[in-house]
Amino acid sequence: MHERRKTRQIQVGPVAVGGDAPVSVQSMTTTKTADVEGTLAQIYALAGAGADIVRCTCNEEEAAEGLAQIVPRSPVPLVADIHFQYKLALAAIEAGVQALRLNPGNIRKPEQIRTVAREAKDRSLPIRIGVNAGSLDPDIAERHGGATPEALVASAQRELAYFADVDFEDVKISVKASNVPVMIDAYRLLSETVDYPLHLGVTEAGPPPAGLVKSTAGIGTLLAEGIGDTIRFSLTADPVEEARAGRQLLEALGLRERKGLDLIACPSCGRAEVDVIRVAKDAQAALEDRKIPLQVAVMGCVVNGPGEARDADLGIAAGRGKGHLFVKGKVVRVVPEAEMVDALVAEAERIMEEGVEAVLASADAGAEAEAEATRDELLQIQGTDANDDAGKIERIREVAE
Repeated sequence: MHERRKTRQIQVGPVAVGGDAPVSVQSMTTTKTADVEGTLAQIYALAGAGADIVRCTCNEEEAAEGLAQIVPRSPVPLVADIHFQYKLALAAIEAGVQALRLNPGNIRKPEQIRTVAREAKDRSLPIRIGVNAGSLDPDIAERHGGATPEALVASAQRELAYFADVDFEDVKISVKASNVPVMIDAYRLLSETVDYPLHLGVTEAGPPPAGLVKSTAGIGTLLAEGIGDTIRFSLTADPVEEARAGRQLLEALGLRERKGLDLIACPSCGRAEVDVIRVAKDAQAALEDRKIPLQVAVMGCVVNGPGEARDADLGIAAGRGKGHLFVKGKVVRVVPEAEMVDALVAEAERIMEEGVEAVLASADAGAEAEAEATRDELLQIQGTDANDDAGKIERIREVAE
């Protein structure tokens, strides 16, 4: 991971974006904003899934009126999404939103843009310049030969110039494209050009799993390079999946503290003593809704499993009809195969209530010895332990002499 690029910091309500603030997760409601209760229900679901900021469309007067009722009841700050009508941006400001998103390709009259910026400045509201490859100004697209990285950045710079006319600098920027390499190159160029906070996303990524792959490829690449201050997975799916995926990506990269389950599992092989896919799915279903911030491992055999997952908070490895339950690499209990998932859940809850050290101290007597005996038995049947580094080195030396 590269050191994170330093940017200016803005405030979207209570959420800081840029500077030394944590990378934030965003999503967007799919309800009609005029449907106040339906929109609020979705906002709460998004917040529960990890969204720090939520965007709502403001495409008509009824939507702005809905925002006036939604904003005071929202658990997270709201951004009004404005497309063609600048007066709806002014209406959203009156409704009390904490930020605006303007698409430079849709509102093209400079004075209208300046008017919105003046009003936002008076209310200390930030604006996201939301450049999209699919809605570039025709003159910019023609000058740069299409929706190139240079064209996307030029569009953002033109909007910045309008803002500068009224001394408005409370800005974050996105330069989204559905083509992942174009998106990556556009953000790289933008990060070298401005010091404003950047909102990352692959636009129109599509439904999962392809949409998840494209979004992760684009967003994850940039985050690993230290580029990006806030993110959105733009999926053709329930937006809760967007928030969950964004949060999981940040946790996987170590950019946010883990708040939920991190389940790791071996891909299974001929050595497996159990249906790893089924057990992993059952464990995921049983643990995920409990909001347990642990790394939990499901391993198919005791020969390699505990060694490969020794850094997990908690795990289980299958062996000869039994599950070997381990905590921080130490076997604490041996349970029947049919009870493996229940044992994982019970032990996870114990760790949360009593702590790892207390669970380790209460390990069943003889559990490690039983696990070792099973492991030795399977080694005789299945072959060498893949984690036996010392043994491998000794044999290599014998062969090389």
